[in-house]
Order: sequence, then C-alpha cells, then structure tokens
Amino acid sequence: MTTVTRRNVLKSGTALVGGMAGILATGRAPAFAQGTTVHWLRWNDFVPASDQLLRKELLPEAEKALGVKINFETVNANDLQPRITSAIQSGSGPDLIMLNNNHPQLYAASCVDMTDVVESIAKEEGAHYALVKANSNDGKKWLSMPWAIIGAMIAYRKSWFEEAGASSFPDTWEQYREVAKKLKAKGRPIGQTLGHTFGDAPTFAYPYMWSWGGKEVEADGKVIINSKETIESVKFMTGFWKDAHDEGGLAWDDTNNNRAFLSQTIAATLNGASIYIEALRNPDKYITEKNAQLKTDILHAALPKGPAGQFSMHTYHSHVLPTYSKNDKAAKDFLRWVHSKPVYEKWFVSQKGFATPCTPEWEKHKVWSEDPIMEPFKVAGRLARTPGYAGASNAKAAEALSKYVITDMYAKAVQGMPAEEAVKWAENELTKIYV
Repeated sequence: MTTVTRRNVLKSGTALVGGMAGILATGRAPAFAQGTTVHWLRWNDFVPASDQLLRKELLPEAEKALGVKINFETVNANDLQPRITSAIQSGSGPDLIMLNNNHPQLYAASCVDMTDVVESIAKEEGAHYALVKANSNDGKKWLSMPWAIIGAMIAYRKSWFEEAGASSFPDTWEQYREVAKKLKAKGRPIGQTLGHTFGDAPTFAYPYMWSWGGKEVEADGKVIINSKETIESVKFMTGFWKDAHDEGGLAWDDTNNNRAFLSQTIAATLNGASIYIEALRNPDKYITEKNAQLKTDILHAALPKGPAGQFSMHTYHSHVLPTYSKNDKAAKDFLRWVHSKPVYEKWFVSQKGFATPCTPEWEKHKVWSEDPIMEPFKVAGRLARTPGYAGASNAKAAEALSKYVITDMYAKAVQGMPAEEAVKWAENELTKIYV
C-alpha cells in the first residue's frame, strides 16, 4: 500500500487527473484566495477509525497539497438531509455535503454539475456501477460525486443458529421465520428497525417487498404497489414480526441494532459490517456466554429469497456541491485529490470492507482476501436494486424514500393495520408523489 505524502501525491501522474493536471505539471499547489476554506459535511462514520484517519492525517495532507483549509464536520446521517434543505433555502452552508442513496435527485436544480470530476475518476478506474449512476445521474449530468456503497447483509450468531437447527443461514423467508421463532423463544430474537432512519430500515423493507414481487411503480412511473404480491408480503410480515422479532425495533435508528447485537440480546440483524468490525477492533470487550470472542461467532448472509427471488439494496453515499458555494473550484480540486488512488485507498483500507468503492476496479483489492468473513461485501455494488424500481431512481423515487413510504407500510401493519389498508395507504402516498 502506498504511503500518502505531499510529494508522492503531487508527483503521481496517474493519481490526479482532470483539473489537477496543471498542479502535477508544476508541483505547486493551485492558487486560491488567501484564507479559502472548503467546508465538508459528512456522517459520523460507523467505523470511527476512518474519521480519525481523515482528521489526523489525510486532511492535513490535503491542506498542504491544495493550499486550502478543510473544515471537516460530521453529524448523524439522519441529519444530513435536513442540513442540505436548510442550507439551500438560506443560500449558505457547507461546500460539500454527503447525501444518502438517491437524495441528490431532490436537489438537482441547486447543485453544481459534477460530470467533470466523475469522468476524471472514471478514466482511471473505469465506469461506475449501475446503481451509482442511477442514484447520482439524472440522465443529463452527474448531480453528485460517488463516494462509497455500504453493503447491507444480515449479521448473525453462528452458534445460536446452529442450536436452533440451522447449520447454515436460512434460504427463504419461511425458513428464516421458523428458525427465528425458536431463537425468540430462547430470548434471542431478530433485531430489525422499521423506523425513520436512513439505512437499515429501507435496505430491509425494499428488498423484502421486491422478493415477494411487489414494487412501487412500473418502468413508466405508473403506481402499482397495490398488488396481490405486496399484500401477501405485508401479511407474512405481520406474523413474522410477532413470531421472530424484537418488537421494540419499530423505534430503532441505525445504531440501536449495533448495540443490541454487541450486547448479545439479538441473534441477527440486517446491517453493514460495522458490528463485525467493532468486534474485531475490541476482541476482549465482546465475549460470548461460552467465554469466546464474539468476533469468532459472527457470519454474514444475504437477505432470504421470496417467491419472486432474492434482492438487496445497499446504502449509497455521494457528495453534492450546492450552487451557493463560493468555493466550487477548490471543492472540486479537493474531491479529485481525495479520490486519487493513493489517498482513497488509505481511507478504504481503514474501512476494512465496511464501505465498497463505486467502481469494479476495487473488487481486485487485497483487502477482500484478508478476511473471508468480509468477502461477501466485495460485490455489493453489482447486485443491488435502487429505490423506485421498476422505474428510475429519480426525484420522485427519492421523495418516496425520504418519506419512508415503503418502511411505514410494513410498520403500520405490524402495529395492527390490516394488510390491505396498509398497502392502500402506501398507494395513496405514492400517487401523491408520482401523479
């Protein structure tokens, strides 16, 4: 792995491309007005070591290489969308803002075209995954700069599943329900959120619906959620929830299930790899009832199959540059710098596979072969569908995601609303958006 220094970043002709070419030729930082600051707003990373790497090493290097100050701010990921909405309305705020999934589509008219930056990286790494383009490109231009895909898989306790009669992870929802029913009877339920939280709730609810054959719209945008397939998925979920889940999960955000798993009160949960990575980083802190390190009893599996197949949705991160920014050139130069291979690789390695880069080029990286428990996340970018399927992952799909229509459909049902009424409610909400 390359050590990142000012010298090798500035002299690597393949590392920085596009707008950075002149810098490379001269070996000098770009000329910005004295005191230029790029305000970068991101989530509080679920791998804290990566935020520490940025703060202590990479961002000081960026400041030296580019001649700008980087104001690095982190917040809970659920606060990112309110922050950009407020910033755009007021006409001032961070220069670069991380957004989740297809949310950039909502702010297309208020964000700088990122096509030049995206294409400069694509020249080095190849085309981005289809799900990346679906979320960040409106068909005319790139609305945001792709950053990473947070693969979502079920983390589960291997020994507990074996004790319940499952030598491997259940293949179908019916099988999962039967095993999890036994686990819950022993005080070891599934932990799943159906709350208004950016990651684990939609990355569960959407693929679950798809696996039964349900979908929000047809390719032409016609709302078709009120179908036999969707209703059957809701009916199954109501029994599945009662039989197998920690019913307090309705109110969870994306951190509650991590804490529940690590405290060993749940047997499985859909999550990124942050639970396993935390157990790796603190092996003596997390000890099982059999006095073994918890990290040795964690495996990952894809969501089960339904009558229509097996699907996934992964949380996607990208950065937008609002048009109110007076530092757009400096912000773009910073993006080119941080996405250069020597720099981005160091951040990626610190993630230990929690984040999957946005081009297939990184599937060849050695990080995936270093720990077989993490290898299933390697191809997350290839396999996921995007919100709004079978239609485009556009502004309307982003609005439906932001309003948690699909998640709420299942949440209402498990709280007692008849399946047909819950689906009719979702149909009405989607019709408001799409018609």
